[in-house]
Amino acid sequence: MIIKLHQKHLDKYKKRYPLLFKEALMGAHQLEQLDEGALLKLVDTNNKFIATAYYGNQNKGLGWVLSNRESERIDERFFTRKIYQSIEKRLGLYNNPKTNCFRVFNGEGDGIGGLTIDYFNGYYLINYYSKGIYHFKPLIEKALSKSVEYDAIYEKTRYDDDGDDLSSDGFVMGNPAEFPIIVRENDVQFAIYFNDGAMVGLFLDQRDVRRAIRHQYTKGKTVLNTFAYTGAFSVFAALGGAKQVYSVDLANRTSDRVVENYQLNGIDPETHPVIIEDIFNYFKFAQKKKLKYDVVILDPPSFAKSKQFTFSAEKDYPELLADAIRITEPGGIIIASTNAASFDMAKFKQLIGKGFNLARARFEIVETFQQPRDFKYNHAYPEGNYLKVLAIRIEKPKLKMPSH
Repeated sequence: MIIKLHQKHLDKYKKRYPLLFKEALMGAHQLEQLDEGALLKLVDTNNKFIATAYYGNQNKGLGWVLSNRESERIDERFFTRKIYQSIEKRLGLYNNPKTNCFRVFNGEGDGIGGLTIDYFNGYYLINYYSKGIYHFKPLIEKALSKSVEYDAIYEKTRYDDDGDDLSSDGFVMGNPAEFPIIVRENDVQFAIYFNDGAMVGLFLDQRDVRRAIRHQYTKGKTVLNTFAYTGAFSVFAALGGAKQVYSVDLANRTSDRVVENYQLNGIDPETHPVIIEDIFNYFKFAQKKKLKYDVVILDPPSFAKSKQFTFSAEKDYPELLADAIRITEPGGIIIASTNAASFDMAKFKQLIGKGFNLARARFEIVETFQQPRDFKYNHAYPEGNYLKVLAIRIEKPKLKMPSH
């Protein structure tokens, strides 16, 4: 189908902006007649070719640009070339004896929005984020299987689909894994499960932050890891010589997963408590009991619902941060993180400032992190550079000089 672009959005797409959004397309309603995965020829108002895209409904938009070359065919060779190029850019990670889990293909950053591929110690996991990209599944699987050696290839569909079963492991080809798959990140071991929901046990984009937590921030410290999930930050903190690490999360399975990861790394779980509790309730409890921590790790989901509360990073991060500041020792460190793509680092720093104003505290940003190099992003689409992490020191109150 031929789709015309509105004149005011034309420059964006000429500069390789990858996401299709409703306001940019003339007659966007026509797409509803198509099956997801249909190829679109994007043209200007004079019918001059701009790009080839595919239609695929995602929370971000209506699809993604695949090519800016009119003669390029979207076939198996296209997907093989894209995947092979992405692997070439990550050869340094394949050759790293200390790390055997990383991102192989990062959506629009590697030229195909709506698709990611992760590597876990011989096993590949393909994530499809819309029915549109899933339409190309046979071509993507062939392209990947031709480009790499593998023990097995798995898939997850990460979009709402009736009948989709995220508890299945999504086996595609090869020799099926026995779960958990044990992986290494900077010589630290983690258990990975493809058969337990959308998430597999480790957020690969936080690799640089975890290394810093181990080597720079936790020796001899008392650490609180909020929204702990499977305790990856907790493991690095404990290995960094933390005196005690408290891991807090609402999910019941957190306890087993944190303990499992501790045991994989020779850490005594008895030394580092796991607390199953809503973090907002835990902050109230800690303030009431006058508990204080040297380091607080704050990495909430960008959007989350509990029984009493809906959390949105853009709206609620300052209040959450203020609660964290109130239970952090003066001179202590807060690792503040968000993966919300709806705002950039400058806006995140503003939210941090608001949080400190609410808590009436002063601060210094010690270190800034964004996603590691395997999480490539398209510079024409800054939203793809979504991860924002700050190591923040809470300044000690200045002593008042005695008056004479």
